[in-house]
Amino acid sequence: MIRVQVPATTANLGPGFDCLGMALELYNIVEMLPTPGGLTIEATGEGASEIQRDGSNLVYQAAQRVFRQVDYHPDGLKLRLINQVPVARGLGSSTAAIVGGVIAANLLAGGRLSLKEIISLASSVEGHPDNIAPAVLGGIVVSVQADGDLKHLKIQPPPGLKCVVAVPDFPLVTKVSRDILPSQVSFQDAVFNVGRVALLVAALQQGDLSMLGTAMEDHLHQSFRSVLVPGLKKVLAAAKLAGARGVTLSGAGPAVIAFTDSNFDLIAQVMGDTFRQNGVKSKVMVLKPSPIGARALEIK
Repeated sequence: MIRVQVPATTANLGPGFDCLGMALELYNIVEMLPTPGGLTIEATGEGASEIQRDGSNLVYQAAQRVFRQVDYHPDGLKLRLINQVPVARGLGSSTAAIVGGVIAANLLAGGRLSLKEIISLASSVEGHPDNIAPAVLGGIVVSVQADGDLKHLKIQPPPGLKCVVAVPDFPLVTKVSRDILPSQVSFQDAVFNVGRVALLVAALQQGDLSMLGTAMEDHLHQSFRSVLVPGLKKVLAAAKLAGARGVTLSGAGPAVIAFTDSNFDLIAQVMGDTFRQNGVKSKVMVLKPSPIGARALEIK
């Protein structure tokens, strides 16, 4: 049996649209076992009732991509999915499924794919690498597509950094959150984000959390998506007033994530309270960045 653990991820980190992501210490586990025939899927934990139990399952689909690429064809497969990552909330649940399926299938087939091939294949399934790269590598990862290749660099999270994550009780499908974005933005907004993302990468690299309030500002996606998340602007403001170093929508939302090195409980309380005051129930978690990415817990 193959047992793989994959971390949750938060993407964009404010201005780093589709190119920045960070792994978090919240995990999904994929167990994969070859069987004499057929497909069996069991799921427990977050979103278990919503998970497909047939060939359309995302873990299975990702595994099949690996099997086809390496010409390995098990007669049947049993999957057991143990999920902590909330589904369709902006914390990389689909990425965790894809990465878990790819890595488990690769190990089952004898480990024929390289790390680069794993990231590339998983990114082709997901459609973009900003969640995939940190899920595989851990830490904070800058990733871009260039000349048909994926370029990425990893940054270790600054010491003392934690994330307060408020997760609304409603899902937000990534396609819906993407479809609301404009096809063009102004030159001024593009320049704004270029400067912020450069400052953010430098601040994270140097561990200067005092810069995050400015560095995590965004003019490309967050304001457009605010109509999909009731109370978003008020939650962002409340978290900053409570002492968050920087705060932003997590990925495509609706989760909101605050970066901080103090006042964890106060920030968590005001984020949850502000969502509630705007008619939204939420679960609030304090999570550490995960310095390591997906890993095999068992191979036998």
